[in-house]
Amino acid sequence: MLILGIESATAQVGCAIGGHEGVLAAFHAARGPRHAETLAPAIDFVRRHARVQFDELGAIAVDTGPGLFTGLRVGIAAAKAMAQALRLPMIGVSSLDLLAFRVRYTNRLIVAVLDARRGEVFYAFYRQVPGGAQRLSDYTLGKPEDLAWELLATGEECLVVGDGALRYPDVFAEVARTEFGEIGTAYPSAAALVELAHPKALREEFVPLWELRPLYLRKADAEINWETRETQAQRKAG
Repeated sequence: MLILGIESATAQVGCAIGGHEGVLAAFHAARGPRHAETLAPAIDFVRRHARVQFDELGAIAVDTGPGLFTGLRVGIAAAKAMAQALRLPMIGVSSLDLLAFRVRYTNRLIVAVLDARRGEVFYAFYRQVPGGAQRLSDYTLGKPEDLAWELLATGEECLVVGDGALRYPDVFAEVARTEFGEIGTAYPSAAALVELAHPKALREEFVPLWELRPLYLRKADAEINWETRETQAQRKAG
């Protein structure tokens, strides 16, 4: 079964096509035009380089977050539109799961950390298991300083990956027994998305299109600003 993977939860946008033969073609870009402008031509690019027609696809996989609001919205909307047009089932995978999957061979405690902006990070803990990485905690939004204390409290050797760790190196550098991932593991990968989604597709672990939703962990800036203005207006009226 061939799977198209779409990833757009962070500053990077990417897509990939693959199946039982592995990843056939992939595209990733972390700079340049916005996600909405990049994604459509990128999908056509990987399709042509993989020499695959759209009617040969068996499923659409998409990164469901947590991540940046606009990027997630663009990627999931595109994935849903394609799934509906091509009448294909969907698979959702978390951005933090994708980060952990790329370093699954380490014996250290894996800590996937993404920059949530506004001085916060998204994170989760993982452990190597046969065939991948098992999540040990909830997906969490918090201050990097709080996460650093959690790492210290584990007393374990940790491998911290993701652009959240790179954004706050001084905070995490103070934690003993911590190793940082390289820049190549800073963002979730569309290629990893295809690899993770393929066994799920074989087991038919699909998500109905209308049930697939982004995992934001916090409200969008526009919604927060609206609630703030509304609260201020109520106080003045009171």
